[in-house]
Amino acid sequence: MARSKLFFCFFSCWLIFFDVKGQDSLGRQEWKFSIKDSLDNAIDLSDWIINAKGFVPVPYIITEPAIGFGAAIAPVFMKKRTQPLSVLEHENIARIPPDITGAFGFYTDSKSWGVGAGRSSTIIKWKLRYKVFAGYLNMNLNFYKTIPVKGEVKYGANIRSIPAFLRLQKQVGLSNWYMGMQYLFVKTKAKLEQSILPDSLFKPKELDNTSSIPGILIEYDKRDNVFTPNSGIKAHFDANFSQEFFGSDFDYTHLNGYMYAYLPLGNQEKWVCGFRFDMQQVFGDIPFYFKPGLDLRGIPRGRYQGNTNILVETEQRWNVTHRWSAVFFTGAGKAFDAYDEFGDAGWEYNYGTGFRYLLARKFKLYMGADIAKGPEQWGFYIQFGSAWLK
Repeated sequence: MARSKLFFCFFSCWLIFFDVKGQDSLGRQEWKFSIKDSLDNAIDLSDWIINAKGFVPVPYIITEPAIGFGAAIAPVFMKKRTQPLSVLEHENIARIPPDITGAFGFYTDSKSWGVGAGRSSTIIKWKLRYKVFAGYLNMNLNFYKTIPVKGEVKYGANIRSIPAFLRLQKQVGLSNWYMGMQYLFVKTKAKLEQSILPDSLFKPKELDNTSSIPGILIEYDKRDNVFTPNSGIKAHFDANFSQEFFGSDFDYTHLNGYMYAYLPLGNQEKWVCGFRFDMQQVFGDIPFYFKPGLDLRGIPRGRYQGNTNILVETEQRWNVTHRWSAVFFTGAGKAFDAYDEFGDAGWEYNYGTGFRYLLARKFKLYMGADIAKGPEQWGFYIQFGSAWLK
């Protein structure tokens, strides 16, 4: 936990440095950046975010085992949305989430790095939510392949990509249902690093290709907030079509369905039970680096891949005080290429614990850290908001 303490020490000192008063052109005081909550005098970024017009430069420690240890900076703008009367009059309708605009840059000890920017917002007049993202990634990752005689073999690859993503979701009437479409464009160049695998196992176009992937989606979202939910359900399904007709070099279909459920227990939501189910299915010819993998804390990304992925996970959060919480989680999943392999594929598991701090009360935003154990190794993660983000 030394990294966690070092991070929060640096973060707190950095915030105190910015606890200053703003002035107009004549030197008169107009507003104040404050990092303390008026209710309990604890460190809280809510007023600072709002008075600084939503700007929060977030330093971040990267601890994902798949890409190594590193650091990132992510300037984030957050703006609370005024709720229209039609929403306020219906208690069963989820509130409109805040607008989020951000950028990022990162570097890790595996010499992986990347930059990007994105925005998530709502056009209230049209009842339309949208997300947009673009970036450049230079990643050094490890993958695993099972071949005759040798069995499972680990190999590395450098993957350089230019991704661009757009999602549009239209609210269905005055409900918590949304329907929409999305589009993903990725230009990828890959190079195998010190691989003992024969080149014949990889298609030439896997090393230099273009992906142009439109998709459709349906979603139900009634969580009480998008950062760290205490109650509600989110259910989502999307189907994505990579076809030569749309400009892709690979022909495949990717399906993804998942659900998050949150159940508060006790007075003042003292205990929050979280449950997660996620399933991915691929039909067709997909590059090895796009193949779905189990997404569980403690398991490196890409460690267990298959045309079919199924996982379940639970996270229990105990709100010890108004500000501090403890979390406990465990899960299991399977990855396999064909359904007749389901019985032979092993259940891969994770378990772990962590803590959270209520960093911005008016946004219900928690931040903290987790330590997790997978089948083979430990992982350490800094969490900004929920660990389940899709």
